[in-house]
Amino acid sequence: MQKFMTLTEAKSLPFWRRPVALLVLLAAALPFAHSTWMALLNNFTIEVAGFDGSDIGWLQSVREVPGLMAVGVIGLLIFIREQRLGILMVILSGLATAIVAWFPSFEGLLVTTMLSSLGFHYYETVNQSLQLQWIEKDKAPKTIGWIIAAGSASSLVVYALLVVFWQTMGLSFNFVYITGGMTAVILAAVGYFAYPQFNSHTKQHTKLILRKRYWLYYALQFMSGARRQIFIVFAAFMMVERFGFAVHEVTALFLINFAANMIFAPLMGGFVQRFGERRALLFEYAGLMLVFLAYGGIYMFGWGAILAAALYIIDHLFFALAFALKTYFQKIADPADIAPTAAVAFSINHIAAVVLPAALGYLWLVSPLAVFVAAVLMSAISFGLSLMIPRHPEPGRETVFSKAPG
Repeated sequence: MQKFMTLTEAKSLPFWRRPVALLVLLAAALPFAHSTWMALLNNFTIEVAGFDGSDIGWLQSVREVPGLMAVGVIGLLIFIREQRLGILMVILSGLATAIVAWFPSFEGLLVTTMLSSLGFHYYETVNQSLQLQWIEKDKAPKTIGWIIAAGSASSLVVYALLVVFWQTMGLSFNFVYITGGMTAVILAAVGYFAYPQFNSHTKQHTKLILRKRYWLYYALQFMSGARRQIFIVFAAFMMVERFGFAVHEVTALFLINFAANMIFAPLMGGFVQRFGERRALLFEYAGLMLVFLAYGGIYMFGWGAILAAALYIIDHLFFALAFALKTYFQKIADPADIAPTAAVAFSINHIAAVVLPAALGYLWLVSPLAVFVAAVLMSAISFGLSLMIPRHPEPGRETVFSKAPG
C-alpha cells in the first residue's frame, strides 16, 4: 500500500521523490505518446488514410470532445485521488497511441483519437490542478516553466529519433506508434509505484464550481481554446498539404520547437514572475496577431516554405507563454476551488475547440486565408481581455474593475 504524506512531510524526501519531481516525471512521460501521435498525424492521415482538409477538421473536433467533457474529472475525484487519476490517464493515452496504426480508417482513427485524447485532456486537467496546489505561489512561474521544459525535452527526444531514423532505418508507422505509446506507459507506471500519495494543504471541492469573480479567467480560457485550434490543426497541415513536407521534415520543425522550448520556457517563467501575467499575455497575443497575419500573407503573396516554417516555430514559442493564465488563476483563486475550476476551465477552453476544427475545415477548402484572418481576430479579442488583468491580481482584485481588497 502506498504511503500518504503531506506536502510539508514530503520536503524530507530525496529530491527525486518529491511532488514537483513527480510532476516533472509525468510531464516527461505524456509527450512520448502525444508527440509521437502529433508528429506522424498529418502524414499518416494523408498517406495512409487518405484524408483531406474536411476529414482532418472532423478528426480534430473529435479529439477535442474529451476536453469539453473535462468537468467529468470532478465526478471522478469522488472515487479516485487526483494524483492516481493523472497517472492512469497517461497510461490510457499511451495505450491508445500504441494501437493507432492498427486502425488506418476514418472510423478507426476517430476511436483511437478519442481514447488518446481522453487520457491527454483528463491528465492535463489534473496536472494543472496539482501544479497550482503543490507549487508555492511565489515559485510557480519559474517552476512551471521548468516543468514545461521537461515535457519539451521528451518531445525533443521523440522528434530527434524520428528525424535521424525515419528514413535511414525505414521505420514504419506501426513501430513508432507502439514504441512511443509504451514508453509513456512505462514511465507512468514508475510514477505510480515509486511515489507516495501526496496530500495537498487544502481539501478540494468535489462539486461543480462556477464563480462570478472568475469571469475574466473563463473568458480568456474560451478564447485560448478557439485560437489554439488554428495553430494545432491547420499550421502543420499546411506544411504537408501546400509544401509537401515529409515525415522527417515535419518532425524537424517539431524538433526545433521543443529545443527552443527547453531553453525559453524557464526564461518565460522568469519573465512572468518579474513582469506579471498581464504583460506576458499582452506580449503573447500581440505576437500571435502578427504571426497569423504573416500566415495569411503566405497565401496572398505566395511566400515560401522557409518563411512558413519560421512562423511555425515563432508561433509555438508565443503559445508557450499561455501558462501565465494558470498563475493568474492561482493568484485569484480560493485554494479549495483549484481542482473543480481546473476542470470547468478546461471544458470552457474546449467549447470552441470542438466546433471550430470541423467548421474551419470546410472554410479551409474554400479559403485558407480566411482561416488565418479568423485567428487574427481571435488573438485581438484575447489581447483586449488581457488588458483587464490587474498588475497584481489577488482575491477581490480579479480584474482592473474590481475594488481593491480591504
